[in-house]
Amino acid sequence: MKESVIVGKSFDFALTIIDLYRELVDKHEYVISKQILRSGTSIGANVEEAQAGISKKEFVNKLSIASKEARETRYWLRLLDKSQYIKRDYTKYLEDATELIKMLTAIVKTAQKNM
Repeated sequence: MKESVIVGKSFDFALTIIDLYRELVDKHEYVISKQILRSGTSIGANVEEAQAGISKKEFVNKLSIASKEARETRYWLRLLDKSQYIKRDYTKYLEDATELIKMLTAIVKTAQKNM
């Protein structure tokens, strides 16, 4: 069975977030890095759980949680970017988070229409 696009993208995003977490910890940033790690990897975990949802309602709920986690992750990324607390380019991370939010929003809206 072919993996859905959102499953693949959320998994790949989690991997990039893990790399960012390691970089932040190496620079002795421990608070925001943990927040980003938690929310950034939770997106894919919730997407994966949604795939096994026993009902459309459960599917929508898990993807809604994933969307919220993506928004939280984007918040932390924006905070790092604008504060320049750890100087680096966060553009790609922000673009990827925004893409996930758009995809998840579209999937949730479509699923809700079909309930």
